[in-house]
Amino acid sequence: MYGKNPSRAGLLLLGIQLTAFWPIAAVEIYTSQVLEAVNGTDVRLKCTFSSFAPVGDALTVTWNFRPRDGGPEQFVFYYHVDPFKPMSGRFKDRVVWDGNPERYDVSIILWKLQFDDNGTYTCQVKNPPDVDGLIGEIRLSVVHTVRFSEIYFLALAIGSACVLMVIIVIVVVLVQHFRKKRWAERAHKVVEIK
Repeated sequence: MYGKNPSRAGLLLLGIQLTAFWPIAAVEIYTSQVLEAVNGTDVRLKCTFSSFAPVGDALTVTWNFRPRDGGPEQFVFYYHVDPFKPMSGRFKDRVVWDGNPERYDVSIILWKLQFDDNGTYTCQVKNPPDVDGLIGEIRLSVVHTVRFSEIYFLALAIGSACVLMVIIVIVVVLVQHFRKKRWAERAHKVVEIK
């Protein structure tokens, strides 16, 4: 087949080479993937993205929810030039836009968490002509109390180190003060003896 039409074979080869050197771009979405929050509190569902196309008025963001115990996917939030909150359903008056598309941030805040908010939240971003890409997911667990995490451990370690440094500085200052006082007393005794 290729022997009869050499230009077709050349075009096919050129297409394969261009595909190898020309990366296929897609919207890349970044989320925390797993999130734990306390019942009755508010939580920020963070979703950021990158795109080869500049952000413009064609940008659309869709947030949906799949309950952990199953059931149909539910609409949470939509953004296109302006935010559009749900007019009915479980998320009515409980979700607010907290994103900044110019900074590639399309996050939302979910108010007054309930135990039935457990599930997977999906964030889909389309920035034409860059419309392909994976959908970001956050698996939210609503709990009675938050477990001790690495962040709290890090904060405790940094706080303890700061307290230790303050104690060391105070001890050094006191030692220097008493040394000077002792030297002053010795100097005073030497003067008295002379």
